[in-house]
Order: sequence, then structure tokens, then C-alpha cells
Amino acid sequence: MKISIINGPNLNLLGKREPEKYGNTSFDDYYKSLKDLYPGIDFEYFQSNIEGEIINEIQNKGFTYDGIILNAGGYTHTSVAISDAIASVKVPVIEVHVTNIAAREDFRKVSLIAPNCAGSITGFGMDSYRLAVEALLYRKIK
Repeated sequence: MKISIINGPNLNLLGKREPEKYGNTSFDDYYKSLKDLYPGIDFEYFQSNIEGEIINEIQNKGFTYDGIILNAGGYTHTSVAISDAIASVKVPVIEVHVTNIAAREDFRKVSLIAPNCAGSITGFGMDSYRLAVEALLYRKIK
């Protein structure tokens, strides 16, 4: 199974940025533990602060991988273009957020990408990514 994890803006600062909300673990450290937990999965990781690069990555992986785990960061609430990219690919995309966006500022409660995703996992810290892997594995065996 091949899974692409795509992180959007500011997620390169996980472990440094607002640790009271996002924790103290860098994504690179978490990614290593995720790969160790699922040795049979071929993971690829991509992060960008640039909307067009995220769209390109969704399009590049969306026809050849088994699933995409996407944390679009702030673009979740603003990007029709990322939502359209998700709708255009064949693989399931799982929306992930480290924090519970429904419990945050009002503008964060609206996800423009959710309607085109297979599902959304929010509010479980970095473990949201593992839960997304489990969701993709479950979809694969059904």
C-alpha cells in the first residue's frame, strides 16, 4: 500500500509552533514513528507553504497511490482550488487536523475541502495521522 502524506502551510513548524495547541513533537519525528509502526506501507511525505505546490502534489499522487492524508492547514478554510484538486483525483483523501477545528475560531469551523474528502479526522493531536492510516487500511479491506 502506498500512502502520501501532504502537509500545508506552517506544519513544518510542528514541535516549535504553539506547543500548547500542537504539541512538542516535530512532524519529522512523528513521521519516523509512523513508518516504524506500519513497515508494510510505503509512505511518502510532502510539505509546502505554497497552495499551487500542494495542488500539484495531490494531482501527482492522486492517480497512482492508494490514498492521501492531507492536512491543508489554513488552506482548509480558504482554498476552493485544493478542494477541486481533491475532487479531481481517484484515490481517497482523508482530511486531518492536529487540533479540533470545530472548537477553534469561527472561521476555522468551515472546511472547504471536507465535502470532497473520504472523511475527516480532527483533534487527536499527531495521532490524527495514524487514525487516517487506519481509515485507509479499513477502506482497502472493505
